[in-house]
Amino acid sequence: MNTKIYKRVLSLTDSLMAAVQEKNQTRFDGYYLELQQLCEENENTNKDHPVQWETLADFTDDLALAITIYEQALVKAEAINSKDFRSSIGFSIAALKVELGDKTGAIEHLEKAKISCNKIVDKELKAEIHDLLEELKNSQK
Repeated sequence: MNTKIYKRVLSLTDSLMAAVQEKNQTRFDGYYLELQQLCEENENTNKDHPVQWETLADFTDDLALAITIYEQALVKAEAINSKDFRSSIGFSIAALKVELGDKTGAIEHLEKAKISCNKIVDKELKAEIHDLLEELKNSQK
């Protein structure tokens, strides 16, 4: 990933988090718009990367829209064959689908995320994927 872009995404993330803590919606909206513009400017260029889109989705309040953005991030993660991003994005989509009452959709994403996470080092994410998948499968019985 382009270092300059990564640092900009990280800086915007910090600013968004600060705006949330300050409960300053106006500042939040401004930083969110900057992040959205960054994603759109880099889309389909050599600077495009799933981390931008995943971060944008992380800060999207509309759950259905967040899922759409995560799905964009997932396509980009698959394009660069990033198991880490495929795992984390798949888990995020599944968690939102659970919130929206779509257990079947959540299970589908978790099963894909479980396959992707086999070779990642993040043991906590692996455990979260496994645990949520088991919980959802058991609740369907």
